Amino acid sequence: MELYDLISDYLNDSNVSLKPLITYFLNEVMEQEAIEQSGAGKHERSITRTAHRNGYRDRSLTTRHGELTLKKPQLRDFPFTTQVFERYSRTEKAIENAIVESYVQGVSTRKVEKIISQLGVESISRSRVSRIAQDLDKTVHGFMNKPIEHEIKYLYVDATYLKVRDRVRYVNKAVFIVAGVKNDGYREILGVKIADSEEAMFWEEMFTDLKERGLRGVELVISDGHKGIQRAVERQFLGASWQMCIVHLERLILKKLPRKHHKEAMESFKEVQDDQTKLLGLMVEWDRPGFEKAAETIERFQHGLTNYQAFPKEHWKRIKTTNMIERLNKEVKRRSKVVGAFPNDESLMRLVIAVLIDQNENWITGNRYLTMED
Repeated sequence: MELYDLISDYLNDSNVSLKPLITYFLNEVMEQEAIEQSGAGKHERSITRTAHRNGYRDRSLTTRHGELTLKKPQLRDFPFTTQVFERYSRTEKAIENAIVESYVQGVSTRKVEKIISQLGVESISRSRVSRIAQDLDKTVHGFMNKPIEHEIKYLYVDATYLKVRDRVRYVNKAVFIVAGVKNDGYREILGVKIADSEEAMFWEEMFTDLKERGLRGVELVISDGHKGIQRAVERQFLGASWQMCIVHLERLILKKLPRKHHKEAMESFKEVQDDQTKLLGLMVEWDRPGFEKAAETIERFQHGLTNYQAFPKEHWKRIKTTNMIERLNKEVKRRSKVVGAFPNDESLMRLVIAVLIDQNENWITGNRYLTMED
C-alpha cells in the first residue's frame, strides 16, 4: 500500500491500521540505513557504492501493537546492520514488561487490561515476566554503571514524576535525571535515580556515585530548588557554582501570587532577571502585602540566579534553565502514559532507562549542543 492510503486508513480507523503504518515507517528506516551503508540507492550507479543489494529477508518484531513482519535489506559484500530491532524493541520490551507485570500482580487498570488483550498474553506466566525483567535489568545495570569518560563542564539535574504502586496505595515518585555537556560540546545522560528524600544526603550519594564513575571538571550545576541540592553541590564540587533554573523560579513565583498579578509580575521579572542588582531591587519592591511570598522566593535563591553569567555569553540561554532535561521528561511521560501506574520501582526504572538510552544515542551521534572554548 502507498503511504497516502495507509494514512487515510489510519485516520478512518486508527485501531485497525496502526500496524501497517508502523511497518511502513520501520521498513523505510531500514531502506535509508541500507542506502547509507551501501553508498548508493537501489539500482543506482554510483562511484560511492561500497556494496550491492541482495534482496530482503522477512524479520518479525513484537510490539505492543502486535507482531510486525518487516523487510530487512540484505547486502552481498558485508552484513547489513540496523538499529530498528535493537532500539525499537528495547523500549517496547520495557513497556510490555511494565504492563504485563501489572497484569500478573493483579493491579492492572481497565486500560492495561485492554492492551493486554491486544498483546495476547492473558495467560502469561510469572516465570516469563521474570525472564523479561532479568534481561531488561542487565540493560539498566549497564547504563547505570557505565564509566563517564569525558570532563563535564555543565551538569543538569531535573525530575519527572510518575505514579508507582506502594503496597496497597499509589504514590507519585520523583525520578531525577542527571545529564551533562562534555568538554567537546556534546550532551550525555549520566545517571538516573528515584528520590527517597530531598535532604542533602540523597544528593551527596547521587553525586558521589557519579564521581566514582569518572565525573570530573564540573563548573556549574543547573537544577530546580529542591532542598539540600545547594549544600551537596558545595560539598561535592569544590569551586563549582549552583544555578537555579530560571523557568522553575518563574513557576515558584507565580505559585506565590494571586492569578490577577501573574502577567504584571512576569513582565517585571523578565525585565530584570539578567541583572543581579535589579533583581534585588525587585525583591525590595515586592516586599508589600500580596507580594511578600514572591519576594521571599527571590531572596531564598538570590545567590544562584545569575551564576551562569560567569561563562561564555553564547552559552547563557542553555545553561540558565534545565530545559535540556525537560524535553527528556516529556518523552518519558509520553512513553509511560500507556502503563498508567507502575507496579514497582524496578519496573519504572526499566522503562525510563530504555527511553533514555535511545535519547543518549541520539545526543552522542547528533549535533553539538554548545561550542566550547579550547
